Amino acid sequence: MGLEDLNWNLLRTFYVIAQERSITGASKRLGISQPSVSSALQKLETQLDCQLVFRDSRHFELTLRGDKVYTECREMFQGADRIARLAADKLDEEQGEVRFQIISNLVSPMIDELMRLYHQRYPSVRFHVEVRNSHEIVRNISKRHIGLGFCLLTRPVLNLDSLRLFREEFCIFCGAEHPLFGQPNITERELRQEPFISFTCATEGMGLEPMAVLKASANLGRRISGTSSNLREVKRMIVAGLGIGILPPDSVQQDIDQGVLWPLRLTDRPIGADVFLVHAPMAELSAAERRFVEAAEELVPLYQEVE
Repeated sequence: MGLEDLNWNLLRTFYVIAQERSITGASKRLGISQPSVSSALQKLETQLDCQLVFRDSRHFELTLRGDKVYTECREMFQGADRIARLAADKLDEEQGEVRFQIISNLVSPMIDELMRLYHQRYPSVRFHVEVRNSHEIVRNISKRHIGLGFCLLTRPVLNLDSLRLFREEFCIFCGAEHPLFGQPNITERELRQEPFISFTCATEGMGLEPMAVLKASANLGRRISGTSSNLREVKRMIVAGLGIGILPPDSVQQDIDQGVLWPLRLTDRPIGADVFLVHAPMAELSAAERRFVEAAEELVPLYQEVE
C-alpha cells in the first residue's frame, strides 16, 4: 500500500484512540459516536492488514504494530501542529526593507539592540544602511529621498518627527606629540589658540550639524589647521600632531588605550549632543519602517532611565 492509499482521517482517529487508551475517551474528545470510532479503527486495521489494538470490555492495549504506528502518527501529527502554529505566527509576516542613513562611527548599544530586536520580530525584512553626516540625513529625509535617519543634533528638527534616543558625549583630543598630552584637566582658555582639526561640516555653516555648535560652545577653532568630513581622517590629523579636535570617545577608545590619543577634559563643562531617530511622517513610511520606529519608541524609556 502506498502513501496515497492512506486515509489520514482514519489515522487521526487511531492517534486519538491510542492517546485516550479507550474508544469511549476518543469518542468524547472527537465529538463523534462510539460506533463511528470503532468503525474507523476497524477500517484502518483492514487497510493496513494488521491488528492495532487488543480490546475487550475490560482491557485495552496496543499491539506491537499498533504501538509502532502510534509512534509514527504522533510524530506526524505533532509536526502538523507545529506547522499550523508557524502559519499562525504573525511575527515574520512583515516583508520589505528598512532603509536608513546614519552618522559614521556611532557606537550605540541601544541601536544595536534595536536592530537585534527588530530582526528577531521580523526576520524577513531586509536592512539597507548608508553613512552620511547629520545635515545630509536631515536634508534627504526632508526631500523624501529616504524615510529614516540617525542624526547627531543639538535640538529636534522642525517639520520632521524626531525621537531622542540618547546623549552622545564628546571630548577634545590631542596626539602623543602635543605639549598638552597627559595633562588631566585643561581650561578653555588654554585651548583657544591651539590649532584645530575640524570636521568639514563644522566649517561650512551647516547649522544642523552639531560639530559646528560643539566647536563654538567650547570656543575653539579660531585657527583651523586641517579639515575632513571623515572621522578617521580627522583622527589621523590629530594623532599626527596637526592640532586638537573633537571626537566621540567610544569611537576612539582603542587609540586612547594605545596611548596615541589623549582626552583633554575641560574643567568648565562637558560637551555633547543628542542622537535622534529622525523620520518622515508615519503615514508616509512603509509598514516595515513604521514597525522600526515603534520598536525604537519601545526601547527609549529603558535606555533613558540609565542615563
